[in-house]
Amino acid sequence: MNCEVAHERIVTAAYGELPDEQMHELERHIAGCQDCETEQQQLRALKMLLDADPVVEPPANLVARSRIRLEEALDALPPKGWFERFNLRMINNLAGLQAAPLAACLLLVAGAGAGCVGGYEFAQSRAAHAAASAAATLASEQAPSGPTEIANISGIVRQPNSEIVEVSYNQLVPHRIQGSLDDPGIRQLLMLASENSASAGVRDDSVGLMAAECRAGHGCQAAGIRDALMVALRYDKNASVRMKALKGLEPHVIEDVRVRDAVLEALLNDSDPRIRTEAIGVLQPVGADTSVRQVLHSIANTDRNPHIRTASMEVLSHMPEIQ
Repeated sequence: MNCEVAHERIVTAAYGELPDEQMHELERHIAGCQDCETEQQQLRALKMLLDADPVVEPPANLVARSRIRLEEALDALPPKGWFERFNLRMINNLAGLQAAPLAACLLLVAGAGAGCVGGYEFAQSRAAHAAASAAATLASEQAPSGPTEIANISGIVRQPNSEIVEVSYNQLVPHRIQGSLDDPGIRQLLMLASENSASAGVRDDSVGLMAAECRAGHGCQAAGIRDALMVALRYDKNASVRMKALKGLEPHVIEDVRVRDAVLEALLNDSDPRIRTEAIGVLQPVGADTSVRQVLHSIANTDRNPHIRTASMEVLSHMPEIQ
């Protein structure tokens, strides 16, 4: 046995997959080869380190969310045109013709090898898919009243003249949960929808419901709905969602400095003039705040939008001078 063959068998032996007769040959070779013995010791040490920190399998719901987002991204890709597909087919055909003399003698061997590997990988992927589906099915059957791991929110419907809200959400298959706006599970889903839903309509519905709760004084705690509204005001791409978030935060601009800062950021940076104008009115009750005055003075003197400059001047004119 030469060292090259021994190196291959050392790896196989480390994982307990080397047949006994080959293991005896390897041991005899290592007994007389210092280099191979050193490599075996190093490999064993490395394997011990790896075994001390085992790989953690991802949760089934994480796999489900990733699969759903991947499918959504693939669906959003534009289809290839007929000309692009024709060119790709011609290139593949030409490459095949050029390699035909050399490849002809290898087709049988390569085909057999690819078939074995492909079959093994297919079996593995089918087993993994079946395991993930079974885990997701079990999770859906045992879903709690306040779900904590959700793929996305697909719809929100409020019953007319009622506090009852129906939220549709996805794991591997669509789910629904119904409850009052005071239900922690419903609130959790609304906050999740305001941040993670790919649908602007769903985000608009969720932020609108949370904003209405805040304006009505129904449990708009700082760590919860209020935080979700500030995130929507700062980062949502839909102007209607940002406007609803701003109106929902208005009752808390006096008591919460973080809300005040979020409204100031909207006034300075938002791309929609209507939201900036609304932010000026929201900030009027806290005109005694030095930061608010400085921002309003700056906008009144330098902003490019004449309507916003006028609105800032109007608010400043009704603020008492600080002695």
